[in-house]
Amino acid sequence: MGRNLIETIMGAVVLLVAGFFLLFAYSQADLGAVKGYPVSAAFTSVGGLANGGDVIINGIKVGTVTDQRIDPNTFNAVVHMSIKPSVHLPVDTVATIGSESLLGGKYVRLEPGHSAETIPSGGTIGHTKNYQSLEEMVGKIIFLATDNGTGKSAPAAAPPEPSLVPALPNPAPAKPAEGSEK
Repeated sequence: MGRNLIETIMGAVVLLVAGFFLLFAYSQADLGAVKGYPVSAAFTSVGGLANGGDVIINGIKVGTVTDQRIDPNTFNAVVHMSIKPSVHLPVDTVATIGSESLLGGKYVRLEPGHSAETIPSGGTIGHTKNYQSLEEMVGKIIFLATDNGTGKSAPAAAPPEPSLVPALPNPAPAKPAEGSEK
């Protein structure tokens, strides 16, 4: 009976320590939603941005994506975000959808402008840059590599045309080597 009691106590201690580490990791990882004022931005493509995604400025999390909807008039994706109350975004802020890596998650990157006027609670970020997928970027690179400056891809290289001027004989006679007879 004593052995079962010790094993039970040790199991409870291990679970308690594991729970403590999970709570510590959650609080330090800043995974929770940011409580703050709401703003929104409209994009033509969000490229798989998920609710709960980060909103960052210069690599620092300042908000959370709270919702996404389709505007029934323009069919743009409207992204709703919650921004920390201590962050006051200028009205000329630019919002961009970014990717953490090739396979990583998406986030909203904010590039604050220099205006003295700020976006109010419930306001809209008017300047946005749309998400470009890896396939779109590769397609643009291929197009630029084959573009000949006319907006159309360059045709395949044609073989060089033969010269229309006949080859002329060498007008200068060869000099005899020194010491040879004349």
